[in-house]
Amino acid sequence: MRFSLLIIYVLFFGSAFSQNINLKIIGETEFETTIIDATNYHKLHINLKSVEREIDSVKHILEKQGYIQLKSENLKRLNDSIFSITFNLNEHYKYLRVFYSKMNLDESLIKQITNNYAPTYFDLTFSEIENSLNYLNNKISETGYPFTKLKLSNLRIKEDWVEADLISSALSEKRILNNIVVKGYDKFPKSFLKHYLKIKPKQVFNLKKIQTKSNQLQNINFASQIKPPEALFTKDSTSLYLYINKNQSNTFDGFLGFGTNEETNKIQFDGYLNLNLTNNLNYGESFSLFYKSDENDQQTFEVSTSLPYLFSTPIGVDLALRLFKKDSSFTTALQNLKLNYQLSTKHNIAAGLTAITSSNLLTTTQNLNINDYKSTFYSLTYQYLNLNPTNNLLFPIQSKFYFEAGLGKRVTTPNTTQQTKYTLEAFKIFLLNQRNSIFLKTNGAILKSTNYFENELYRFGGINSIRGFEENSIYANLFSVFNTEYRYQLSNNLYIHTIFDAAYFENQITTSKQKLFGYGLGLGILTKSGLFKLNYANGKFEDSNFSLSNSKIHISLKTRF
Repeated sequence: MRFSLLIIYVLFFGSAFSQNINLKIIGETEFETTIIDATNYHKLHINLKSVEREIDSVKHILEKQGYIQLKSENLKRLNDSIFSITFNLNEHYKYLRVFYSKMNLDESLIKQITNNYAPTYFDLTFSEIENSLNYLNNKISETGYPFTKLKLSNLRIKEDWVEADLISSALSEKRILNNIVVKGYDKFPKSFLKHYLKIKPKQVFNLKKIQTKSNQLQNINFASQIKPPEALFTKDSTSLYLYINKNQSNTFDGFLGFGTNEETNKIQFDGYLNLNLTNNLNYGESFSLFYKSDENDQQTFEVSTSLPYLFSTPIGVDLALRLFKKDSSFTTALQNLKLNYQLSTKHNIAAGLTAITSSNLLTTTQNLNINDYKSTFYSLTYQYLNLNPTNNLLFPIQSKFYFEAGLGKRVTTPNTTQQTKYTLEAFKIFLLNQRNSIFLKTNGAILKSTNYFENELYRFGGINSIRGFEENSIYANLFSVFNTEYRYQLSNNLYIHTIFDAAYFENQITTSKQKLFGYGLGLGILTKSGLFKLNYANGKFEDSNFSLSNSKIHISLKTRF
């Protein structure tokens, strides 16, 4: 019985206390009431504080419509659930005419906020006032006056408009950036401050632009921003504090692949190692060492270095040496020099010189398509690189575009042949949601010449091009590869993906044109040692049948230290 009475008490009195309050806002006339109702104010409220907030909100809306002389009576309580208040809107003013001094404002700024202006004044609707003054104030701050504030003064009522004077707090001395202090990573390369972030002393102080520039640290793999920059103002100087952390950016990458040899039916192994050392001298430099030995008795050795911002200039230099040997058939040595210029944090252009020397190790009767030659190419390169802003170690690069065009000649005894080269590589990760993404990549190259040697053709196939084929097993003077993956991230350190690759190539020596396809599955695991990848793929030519014996398993481990 007591329990039942308690339930009735809670239901009855709980319902009474939670009863909504009904708000009515009326005008002095029916026309004013219509204007007030057009604001679509909320009439039902849970308490008196909510009612008061809604009344203030409606006043603000009406004032922005030009009813700046609005007056209201006290809030009246008609009964337990209804409250009423009366507004007297008074006169409606169409616009505000603001008079200003050219010493404080440039006419080009006025043009950005209104079309109605003259040399001494500009007009704004009342709804535009707040945003327009904030905009002007920010623009003045960006010119080196961060403490200047704008306000309206001396309001004057006219027939259907209002006039006011725009005044600013006394303009202090213009702020110039005097000092830059890096906290956390004291040896951060000064050349990257000057040329990459484009932050340097004697600039006009603009904290908003500096914050935007410092966010571009996300596109440097050896450093990251700990927290937003801060400024210290003293009477005579302005100091900027940047909070930067040095990241582990050295990587070691390798893979082991194995499959069945079609001729011997025995398992064959191939693999490579790729060592990248970045910013170990706190200069922003990089050094790479690459070695590959594959199942086709091919060996590749490459060493390269990149030195950015030489002698504190925006010009950097890239040097590379590559040696390639094909069993006992031929050897090729490539030397490359590039001068690059950083257009912005993501865009880079370069001009280069490439010298190639290839030697035939066979007698002429063994392979007539292999010859001794020397080539020289002059090239132009453009690269766009966008790192993952979330610093995702599974997918560190979000998108890339690389294009290179080269013009040169091949010299043999006794002929000289003009040649051109084009190389393209591009990829992007499309995020569908937090766990699902699609990876699309294309890469290809074209060598144009009147005739071709086997030892100058492109070589592709394998884990870094079309999966399911032997490493560098396909020779071509023209090829294009398209890679796709649907990725599902199971956790922060594990993802699985599909593999569907397609390729097209032409070989003028063998007069062949072929389409290739690769299918499979893969996974990636972020371990304490690094990123471990396992791919299983089956490759086939367009006119061949599917066979499990053509499957390849590729294993790689990329360690960051």
